[in-house]
Amino acid sequence: MDEFGRYGIWVSSRHWPDDANAVAAAAAELESLGFGSIWLGGSPPDDLMLPEAVLAATSRLVVGTSIVDIWRSDGPTLAASAARIRSQFPGRFYLGVGSGHAPTAEALGQLYVKPLSRLREFLTEKLHDVPAEERMIAALGPKTLAAARDLTAGALPYLMPPAHTASAREILGPDRLLIPEQKIFLGTDPDEAHRVARRMARTYLALPNYTNALRGFGFTDDDLSGEGSDRFLDQAVIWGDDQAIRSGVDAHLTAGADHVAVQVLSADPSDHLPLPEWRRLAEILFA
Repeated sequence: MDEFGRYGIWVSSRHWPDDANAVAAAAAELESLGFGSIWLGGSPPDDLMLPEAVLAATSRLVVGTSIVDIWRSDGPTLAASAARIRSQFPGRFYLGVGSGHAPTAEALGQLYVKPLSRLREFLTEKLHDVPAEERMIAALGPKTLAAARDLTAGALPYLMPPAHTASAREILGPDRLLIPEQKIFLGTDPDEAHRVARRMARTYLALPNYTNALRGFGFTDDDLSGEGSDRFLDQAVIWGDDQAIRSGVDAHLTAGADHVAVQVLSADPSDHLPLPEWRRLAEILFA
């Protein structure tokens, strides 16, 4: 894990690809701050031009997709793009894919296929030219984590507590990468922190792949309904003083993670590249 260090940044991609230059410039600053990786969320396009731009703007930062949606991706195009990046930036890119929020068969205009079956098929048939050690998958449940162990370099859990990280490590074994995402809010006011957390939670708690996984780690239906209970929100989004932030992130490392992809939530929902908060986070984590 020397190429990663302990901490990376997870970046929302709602505005891709319109501001690739801004993302690349921000990534260069993240590298200078000491972060080891950047994870590009929201299913970047199959051409992988955005991760390529980030890699070109940096010298050592590891870049990954977190994740490309297999339901809307063209496998051969994605594999060719990964090969192009590999030739230019060997050892610095991970292709993260996932079957996450599976659409209905009707929406896709095709026969229904179970998400895990589709994921295995995508990896073995569409991405067979991408080396397993350069692939990762979004994995929450035990069967998907087992697929990560058997078919890829490791797993990219999202929105899961440290207890899930510990369970995932048992399934993955010692030799696979485990890089959970953890949200934080750099503030000490509980009302503001919960307001920011609820803005996020209302989306994810409507998705059964998340709620089903979270129920396995002590959360009840009441915790996971609507915008979530305070108990859930305080796990999903770490907030508080510097010690609370660092302890909340490091809990995943203690539980068996190799690296943590930290997603910083800003009070301003339009701020998807929160550079001041990233600078402050670097002070906290690298003190």
